[in-house]
Amino acid sequence: MGFSIGTTGIRSGGPRGTLEQYADKVEGRSFNLRVLWHLLVFIRPYAPRMIAALLAMLTASALTLLVPFLVKVAIDGPIADADISALNEIVLVMLLALIGLYLASSTQRFLLSWVGQKVLADLRGALFRHLQILPLAYHDNHIVGVTISRVISDVGVINQLLSQGLITLTGDSLMLAGIIIVMLSLDAQLALVTFSIIPLIILATVVFARRAKRAFRKSRARNAHLIGDLAENLSGIRVIQAFANEESTASKFDEVNQANRDAHIEAISLSFVFIPTVEFLSIVATAIVLLFGGISVASGTLTLGTVIAFLAYVNRFFLPVQELSQLYATMQTAMAGGERVINLLQTEPDVSDKPDAQDMPAVSGRVEFRDVEFGYREGLPVLHRINLDIAPGTTVALVGPTGAGKTSIANLIARFYDVSGGSLRIDGIDVRDVAQRSLRGQMALVSQDPVIFSGTIADNIRFGRPSSSSEDVRAAAEMANVDDFADELPDGLDTEILEDGANLSLGQRQLIAIARAVLADPRILIMDEATSSVDMLTESLIQDALGKLVAGRTAFVIAHRLSTIVNADVICVINDGDLCEMGRHAELLARDGLYAALYRQQFVEAVA
Repeated sequence: MGFSIGTTGIRSGGPRGTLEQYADKVEGRSFNLRVLWHLLVFIRPYAPRMIAALLAMLTASALTLLVPFLVKVAIDGPIADADISALNEIVLVMLLALIGLYLASSTQRFLLSWVGQKVLADLRGALFRHLQILPLAYHDNHIVGVTISRVISDVGVINQLLSQGLITLTGDSLMLAGIIIVMLSLDAQLALVTFSIIPLIILATVVFARRAKRAFRKSRARNAHLIGDLAENLSGIRVIQAFANEESTASKFDEVNQANRDAHIEAISLSFVFIPTVEFLSIVATAIVLLFGGISVASGTLTLGTVIAFLAYVNRFFLPVQELSQLYATMQTAMAGGERVINLLQTEPDVSDKPDAQDMPAVSGRVEFRDVEFGYREGLPVLHRINLDIAPGTTVALVGPTGAGKTSIANLIARFYDVSGGSLRIDGIDVRDVAQRSLRGQMALVSQDPVIFSGTIADNIRFGRPSSSSEDVRAAAEMANVDDFADELPDGLDTEILEDGANLSLGQRQLIAIARAVLADPRILIMDEATSSVDMLTESLIQDALGKLVAGRTAFVIAHRLSTIVNADVICVINDGDLCEMGRHAELLARDGLYAALYRQQFVEAVA
């Protein structure tokens, strides 16, 4: 069995997130060790390959340092002495060094790419699994598009830092240290003169770092805002077109898009200023070597080969500096995304199983509300001291004005939320004492807005119990009257469904959702007006299917059309969070209370 749903869940009516709240959240440190430590967990399984990549990088760095030295040796030795045999030997060594450099660099790139894709998949998988266990309260308060940005965009830049950035940081740092050591060993005086520009490099880096921190974080926030706005508009495209609001919606999106563009331009423009600054300093360093090195060669205190080697090392000195500056930009972006991803991964569910939670035993369907109180926000109660005792196999209709608390009662039964006060018991067991999965495995929900997943009709029915055989799926389809339309399709139950069930009517999607619930074989059923938006013929099919589904089960029906629940065993009238009336249809009409008033109002509207 599984918690078979017809929609993404009963909407809570609780607080919702806004796109604007993501626009300017750019706080945080340039380097957050806590974030990096938690992210490194995803690299640990691939430590052997990362170590191999590190060794390949060290080999490549060593060979890179060796080549200019070999040039110096060749110029000052065999070339100066016209020793062709010795020159051939040096050239052979240099050729082998270049081949080794090629192999080491290729190996490093391959290993980093391999690890990167593995880490990318693992991190996204971990995020998706965590999102699956977060309760409706989380999803009610977070924009879907922004969450998608976390899983896709933020994880992508984090992967760059983890799989490539750390190796680059290590390699470039060692390369800089190696170049400094070699230059000092060749000629300490010329090296110190050349290094006089290092304070300017440090100053430029500090200025760049300070401005880049906020720029790159703002860029990530704007990117999330953009994705969130796009997802929101695409999901509401029917309403946008229905109200001919394409222009105003596009104008609003242009504002968000331009803000995202400006944030990115601000971020990358810093690199456009910093990198030419480094290149300029590189030219200055080259000029210093030519000037002071040339004077030393002319005076006979330095060899020509040493000066040429210095020029090569100076050129290589600034390449790691540029790479490290780009890595800093990547680190800023990754830290901004990493903080959000780690915060998401560490978000504790508001509804969670106790450490000693046991599986819910097979239930008969008795549901008790004992002085239940509930609110989506502290200090704003939605339900007040609700007391109900529903016998197994009872059909309970929940009616009342919009916002009265009907959906909240259904949410508590499925334990999408926990009660704020009192207790909710099933077969005498507090639902907070059992594992959620074992509880929902004995429930099913059929909503007025059924969600259909990609795949075939049979796949969607089997969603209620994935291990079901084709015969079981066929039986559920027949019981829910799905076969009435499926058998007319070319592939029957194996017909592929388009996105959002676009090739099916609302009534057909609803029948599939009912078949899904039939296959789950729940003991407790929650229905949210499953016939509210269909034609009369389809409604009769749905009512017939629901009648078969409800038989012998405890069923809670959120009713908007009172004519559909006149035969309910118990009708509970909810108003402003209070259970104000309870009884059968005829009894409540005779009392001439709120139910009778609602019923008469609908009757008058129907006649009109």
